Formats: sequence, structure tokens, C-alpha cells
Amino acid sequence: MTALRLPLLLSLALLSACAQKPTSVALQQNQQSKCPMTLHRGQQLILTMPSNPTTGFRWLVRDAAANVLQSLGPEVYSNPEDAGLVGSAGRSTWRFQAKQAGEGRLLLTYERPWEVGVVPARRFDCGIRVE
Repeated sequence: MTALRLPLLLSLALLSACAQKPTSVALQQNQQSKCPMTLHRGQQLILTMPSNPTTGFRWLVRDAAANVLQSLGPEVYSNPEDAGLVGSAGRSTWRFQAKQAGEGRLLLTYERPWEVGVVPARRFDCGIRVE
């Protein structure tokens, strides 16, 4: 009888481990179709956008869904090491954590900050729901 319980207990433990929510969710500009997005309290959202600050363009966070998300630090820019080209594009990354239930909006624009009255080159607009 004990020999039958052990495999059953191990199977249940494995199933419960698989049912846990991921601790982080990655999102990129070309995945805007995943929006609106639902997160669970405590989950991290890692947003990565293509960026090339040598052109003067940069992503500006216009709305950080501050009522439901907490920023985990400033933008981090990284340039792919294998590019080897001066002025080549890289990636800007932001990290957020779902802090409380509710809804918000994550809105970023890609623009030259000094150009007043010019339509942004790109926009990223994603509804966020935290459960």
C-alpha cells in the first residue's frame, strides 16, 4: 500500500509545481498583440524595446501604470556585442512588478525629446490588469 502512495504523492507534487504562475513575463514591442495583459500580484513584467540612442531617439515612459505596477529601476540600455558597428541599434529594458489589483496603462513613445510638436516615430500602448 505504501509503495502505491509514493508515486501518487510525487505525481501530485509535480502537478502542483507545474501549476504555479511564472514569476516573470517578458514583453517586446512586436508582441503588442498580447495586450491587454493580465498579471498576478508579485509577478514581474520585463519590457524590452529596440532602441538606438545614437540617432537621438529614445523611449519615453508616458504612463507607467503606476496604480498597479511598481518600477524596479531605470531603463537599462544594452548594445549587442556581436554587432561590432558604431551606432548600431540595441535594446532598452524596463522591469516592473505587479503591486496591487486593478487596471492601468503602460504607454511609451519613441521620439527625439527636443523635437516639440512632432508625432512620435513609434508608440507602445498596453493595457495592464493585475489580479
